[in-house]
Amino acid sequence: MIDFRRKLKNFGPLEVLVLSSITYVVIMLVWTASTRTAVVQKANDIKANHKLVVEFINNQVNECTSNEEGTTLWGDNCNSAWISSKIVNHILNNLKLNNPYNINKPLIQTSQDPRIQAEGKAGQSTDKGIIFVSESNFESEAGSEWVIGTCVKSPCVAAGNNELVSAYR
Repeated sequence: MIDFRRKLKNFGPLEVLVLSSITYVVIMLVWTASTRTAVVQKANDIKANHKLVVEFINNQVNECTSNEEGTTLWGDNCNSAWISSKIVNHILNNLKLNNPYNINKPLIQTSQDPRIQAEGKAGQSTDKGIIFVSESNFESEAGSEWVIGTCVKSPCVAAGNNELVSAYR
């Protein structure tokens, strides 16, 4: 028969550390495997929101290119600058965006620099799932750029964890 008292007598701090480390690794592997599908689904929802906004803006650019005297869906003239806040309000009120993180903030917001917001550079913390668009108006001159970005998953600065697209007029 095995003498457990003798084995436990030789069980020191190093053995406790090794056993607890192994237990931690196993628990983290099980937890990661069990939550993987939910994380992937949230990331796909965020990418779908971003794609919907980009397609909406590009469709408006294309419609205004073919009819420069017309107006956008949010009421700006095609041949003038488009007001960022009007675009954001129209998208919030009319596009059905999924909220995978139950964020208590609007899912689309203006930002001085959407690239920094989407990537989380320079110590900036970024809210996952929020679409950031340029705070400056979308000017009417040919080649004007309007940046649309979002953080898909943490860490936002890592490759593939953010979406950044520029729309041009």
